[in-house]
Amino acid sequence: MNIETITEQALKLEPTSRAYIAEILLESLDYEEDFIVSEAWRQEIHKRCKEIDADPSLLIDGEQFMHELKQRYL
Repeated sequence: MNIETITEQALKLEPTSRAYIAEILLESLDYEEDFIVSEAWRQEIHKRCKEIDADPSLLIDGEQFMHELKQRYL
């Protein structure tokens, strides 16, 4: 398959599946070597990841969020 086909098929997936694929792809780039992250920010990242893992119900779909924002402010 070519990149266009893969992208087209991936965009048809549910948001959580797309997020999973995005995470795997980003991890494969190994950004840690390219970007220096302070220890304070690294700790904040770990804290936020633990919070999300502990209660994933806190997360909402991006489209749902945008819809709610438009309803509230437009």
